[in-house]
Amino acid sequence: MSIANYITVLRIFLIPVFIIFLGYGKPLHALIVFIIAGLTDALDGFVARKFNQITTLGKILDPIADKALLISSFVFIYTSDLSVKFPYWFVVIVISRDVYILLGSALIYFLKGYLDVRPSIFGKATTFFQILSVVVVLVANIIQIPELAVKCCIYTAAFFTVLSTITYTYDGIQNLK
Repeated sequence: MSIANYITVLRIFLIPVFIIFLGYGKPLHALIVFIIAGLTDALDGFVARKFNQITTLGKILDPIADKALLISSFVFIYTSDLSVKFPYWFVVIVISRDVYILLGSALIYFLKGYLDVRPSIFGKATTFFQILSVVVVLVANIIQIPELAVKCCIYTAAFFTVLSTITYTYDGIQNLK
């Protein structure tokens, strides 16, 4: 266990804290925890690279922590009593994409014996806009934000979620050839 891995584990432990704040209708507290979790994501990557602490465990834990935080955000904001939430269709698209990519990766690994994963620009844009959508929805529950701005953010995240699914599908098919 490296320092970077401990930071990643901290992010995992922040997820239930985030969920609890959502459950008690405390969007400001949830936002603060979400931001802290985001900072730990940046910090663990920096520490791992700077101090040569890149480990197999870290390569596994980091994406799990990221996906667990984002999926928890979408599901628990949707099911919360907050006034501004994610639409059901958006939550389904986001989770379906992650399950689809996971199953596709497992299939490729099973068929080829290895998996060469390279994040695409669309995958990075998807993550950025999904994170931004969580922040915007939480902020919209704290202060007044125009509904159009919230919807634009959610629709942009949805667009990149679908686009990245298509590009990862293409890459997966190419990987199988």
